[in-house]
Amino acid sequence: MLAFPETEPVMPLRPLTLALALTLAGGLVACQQKAPTEPAAAATPADATEADSDIAAKVASYAEVELNADLSKLPEGDRQAIVLLLQAGEIMDALFWKQVWGDKQALLSKVEDPATRRFVEINYGPWDRLDDDKPFVDGIGPRPPGARFYPEDMTKEEFEAADLPDKDSLYTLLRRDEGGKLVVVPYHVAYKAELEQAADLLRQAAKVASDPGFREYLGLRADALVSGKYQPSDMAWMDMKTSPIDVVIGPIESYQDALFGTKAAFEAFVLVRDIEWSERLAKFAQHLPALQRELPVDAKYKAETPGTDADLNAYDAIYYGGDANSGAKTIAINLPNDEEVQLAKGSRRLQLKNAMRAKFDKILVPIANELIDPEQREHITFDAFFENVMFHEVAHGLGIKNTLDGKGTVRQALTDLASSYEEGKADILGLYMIGKLGDMGELDKAKLDDNYVTFLAGIFRSVRFGASSAHGKANMAAFNFLREQGAFARDGGGRYRVDFDKMQAAVDALSARILTLQGDGDYEGARAFIEQYGKVGPELQADLDRIAKKDIPVDIVFRQGREVLGL
Repeated sequence: MLAFPETEPVMPLRPLTLALALTLAGGLVACQQKAPTEPAAAATPADATEADSDIAAKVASYAEVELNADLSKLPEGDRQAIVLLLQAGEIMDALFWKQVWGDKQALLSKVEDPATRRFVEINYGPWDRLDDDKPFVDGIGPRPPGARFYPEDMTKEEFEAADLPDKDSLYTLLRRDEGGKLVVVPYHVAYKAELEQAADLLRQAAKVASDPGFREYLGLRADALVSGKYQPSDMAWMDMKTSPIDVVIGPIESYQDALFGTKAAFEAFVLVRDIEWSERLAKFAQHLPALQRELPVDAKYKAETPGTDADLNAYDAIYYGGDANSGAKTIAINLPNDEEVQLAKGSRRLQLKNAMRAKFDKILVPIANELIDPEQREHITFDAFFENVMFHEVAHGLGIKNTLDGKGTVRQALTDLASSYEEGKADILGLYMIGKLGDMGELDKAKLDDNYVTFLAGIFRSVRFGASSAHGKANMAAFNFLREQGAFARDGGGRYRVDFDKMQAAVDALSARILTLQGDGDYEGARAFIEQYGKVGPELQADLDRIAKKDIPVDIVFRQGREVLGL
């Protein structure tokens, strides 16, 4: 999920009096429902018709995929648990709407065109997530960088000057009291009713689920939702190894907070384990310490020891909700984000095989047929795509979590750039790992060329969304840096060809650059690197424009839920 930025342990939350909590909760509703607006020019009928047609084309550019799995072999208790988990996921979905927009139904009621309504649902609001968050509903202004996590009129300077415990917590909102002063509101206070309902559903699921470890996790996760203390449930999730079903639920990623990159957004995945594919992946976590030692960077940047009590598993996803379902769809998960849990136990990497296969077939292969040299298209394979995604997730466990100056974590040092750098690190170290595991005899080294060409095609798939997201910036930086190093070249017809002899050296050079910037906590250097390499150039933009005319889906949307599953 591509699942960073890294997070810090949550500090104890400051108690609020009941009166203050009620005051703030009331203010919260008002704040969430208010959307930034700007005067809109009156549209003529012709303008409206053309705009509606454009929106309809955008809706059609998402390929619809059914999220299903074989549930026939599951114990009856797990099938019952799935129904309860789907209901809890739907609550996370509704909470995400509140965090990024406000009142979903109030917005939809103002939109008459069916295609525009559907596009609002896909984007969880009136901003196109795959087109630099451009507004597409009349009267709506730019997307606020702080979403609904902060008051709309709050400045960075005001936030930084405020002496408020837990203002930097993943699980708090910033609001104004009746006097206009900033105050902190914990999620479990602001969203008390919804979180209590979701917690009750998790506890009901725990009573019927077949796996003891999963039952323990569900109980602790329910406690976390109503207390704001997530680390015990993260630890329990790491210890859970044998359950045939899984759920990732709660406030997890902080990508929606473009102001500080801190506040976590609600989401949910409900998953069914693919036993056969999981067995193929289980052996790689044991090699993390050796891979860490061999990183192509000075020893001080690889002194931390990654946890080995981690696992790799393949799943079929049967539900995406909230942050996970907005815009571009996640095809792999690396969690938990808490550095203390990672250092103690490593992390779990969940490959969402059915979603991954859908993106490969419907998006990556058609793009490769347009932009990859015909002589190298034989190297575009699903196995290589699966490995690139998988080792991206594994690579989050490598490198460095704390800066060398002892002043805190990499996330704290790089702030708003942390997500881009963590994703960029995982991308490039994933390729590094595949090469090293080939040297160790754990992977077929003869197929490394497949990984390189498929990786390049994957960059084209990602940067179609622009370079505004953490993943987009990371992919663009990798693309431009590797091209500068001669790892691939473009011919006069706009086709790209990998230079296999130069690729490995370029991978090592980019790995060293990113790890050094992270370890030094060098914010200015990190910003300069992104500004130099993290942009879509005119030549690449022309190639992307070319594939935009080929009716290749921009991403996927899901038919999902109880009816699809026959529950």
